[in-house]
Amino acid sequence: MTPMVDVTPPARSRTRTWAVVAAACTGQFLVVLDVSVVNVALPSMRTDLGLSAPGLQWVVNAYSIAFAGFMLLGGRAADIYGRKRMFLTGLALFTAASLAGGLAQEGWQLLAARAGQGLGAAVLSPATLTILTAAVPEGPARSRAIGTWMAVGAGGGAAGGLIGGVLTDLLSWRWVLLINVPVGVLVIAGAAVWLAEGRAGDRRRVDLLGAVLVTAGLATTAYGIVQTEAAGWTAAATLVPLLGGLALLGVFVLVEARTAAPLMPLRVLAVRAVSAANVSMLLLGSATFGMWYFMTVYAQNVLGYTPLEAGFALVPSSAAVFIGAKAAPALMARAGAKSLAVAGTLIAAAGFGWQSTMGVHGSYLTAVCLPGVLMMAGAGLASTPLATLATSGAAPGDAGLVSGLVNTSRTMGGALGLAVLSTVAAARTAGSTGTAEITAGYALAFRTSAVVLVCGAAMMLLWLPGRRDRRTGGSPGTRAGSRPGKESTPAALHSPEA
Repeated sequence: MTPMVDVTPPARSRTRTWAVVAAACTGQFLVVLDVSVVNVALPSMRTDLGLSAPGLQWVVNAYSIAFAGFMLLGGRAADIYGRKRMFLTGLALFTAASLAGGLAQEGWQLLAARAGQGLGAAVLSPATLTILTAAVPEGPARSRAIGTWMAVGAGGGAAGGLIGGVLTDLLSWRWVLLINVPVGVLVIAGAAVWLAEGRAGDRRRVDLLGAVLVTAGLATTAYGIVQTEAAGWTAAATLVPLLGGLALLGVFVLVEARTAAPLMPLRVLAVRAVSAANVSMLLLGSATFGMWYFMTVYAQNVLGYTPLEAGFALVPSSAAVFIGAKAAPALMARAGAKSLAVAGTLIAAAGFGWQSTMGVHGSYLTAVCLPGVLMMAGAGLASTPLATLATSGAAPGDAGLVSGLVNTSRTMGGALGLAVLSTVAAARTAGSTGTAEITAGYALAFRTSAVVLVCGAAMMLLWLPGRRDRRTGGSPGTRAGSRPGKESTPAALHSPEA
């Protein structure tokens, strides 16, 4: 008798893998969405809660800084305590904070809720990338999976304007936060069923001191940069937090070099692919993150768009970043990760340069749509190869850490970049409320971003590893700590060991 072959386990395995990828991408979509979804709702928040102009900026930065500051801790926690546990913990905290923000009655309550969202996102986001890389073997399939993850994340940031505009116009600003609650509950329920637990590192003490130092350092530095808008660069109100933040970051480096279980092992940065890709991601984020903020306020404050119209105006840009990120894996296989990252950055720089020619009476096509498409298509093309390079250069036990580091670099670059660019725009405006002066300030911010991107492309050309590997579509072939010829990818989540 011919033995029967049971095909159920492979089918169930494929189903579980798709469920894992869907959960990871949905979680990433939510946390990136909330970076930008509040932008079009800021005027309504200011009217309802009486927020000041700096307070409005902190509605964005309270989330971004908490997100970036605690992400290294979230990444390490995923390695130590388990990916599924941290995914569920982060998503639950994010959902609860979203509810609190949507119900806020005072400005400080909203800012506290946004910081709570950022903390939840910092735990959740590294777990999403670690879950995905553990479920998909290294090679072209993983490059495609990371491309999907980057595209969904970029789409979340890009769709923020549209979703925020629709919710603010049709309901109220509160729903840009409350919408996370039902989605979060559904994803938690699905993840509890479909995700299997797994960890890549040994159980050990979490470096809380390092987490506090790096978060306080980043937040204090960002606060100092924000203060320059009102006090200038030489005032004590600016210099004290700036120098204090840099000192805290210096202490963080010293602590990490001496502690037995560091939050950020400095040896990770000794891997060229990891360090170069993360610095590149920092520069890319610092230049491109502010695009959504400035484009939204330009459309509303200068061109007279409603929140809903401003959201729809950015739909082509949203589509461009998604398409760019999705096209990146195939282009990486032909050109290599380094070449694609440089090309994408230069395309984005061209878009920012074009946008800097904006005027008071600009047309939608040439002042919003086409430059926005160019900026975001380039950003989408550059982000995927940089993330692939960084994660392919990590040892299995550092997967969560490196995933957190990639997101930290991008998000913290965005937070600091927004603070600097807002200061640049305010300095050009010099307190004037005239539409022409406001527009000139926004244009200078875009011009500054273009310069940063050109410098970033030159740095990538010199520093990023150029050795191609057909298995990864252009990333280094052997991870740090792995043996040549041996697969160093963490076990798939559906395996018994996970």
